[in-house]
Amino acid sequence: QVQLVESGGGLVQPGGSLRLSCAASTRIFSIYTVGWYRQAPGKQRELVASITSTSNTNYADSMKGRFTISRDNAKKSVYLQMDSLKPEDTAIYYCNANIQTSDGVQRDYWGQGTQVTVSS
Repeated sequence: QVQLVESGGGLVQPGGSLRLSCAASTRIFSIYTVGWYRQAPGKQRELVASITSTSNTNYADSMKGRFTISRDNAKKSVYLQMDSLKPEDTAIYYCNANIQTSDGVQRDYWGQGTQVTVSS
């Protein structure tokens, strides 16, 4: 059973920074595209950023220049560096990864989410 474990959320003041981590546990053959999504209260889940297996990145327009997604394949981890945070960035942030396990099955997995609150 694949598990994606997110960490790094918390309370930060406007203009501050946080670094989210998403680590895959269990035996994995390969991790392909990984995305960070967020969902604010009363809103739909939206894509924040994504990164392919070859580290090509994609960002939502409102995050460009403030957020940076990266990955460490050896650690089976993906990171989201968030700078210049705004109150409207407050949301639960989820990691989604397309993973192939050692039995050859490839599918998407979601993490449990980590709360990010931007407030003074």
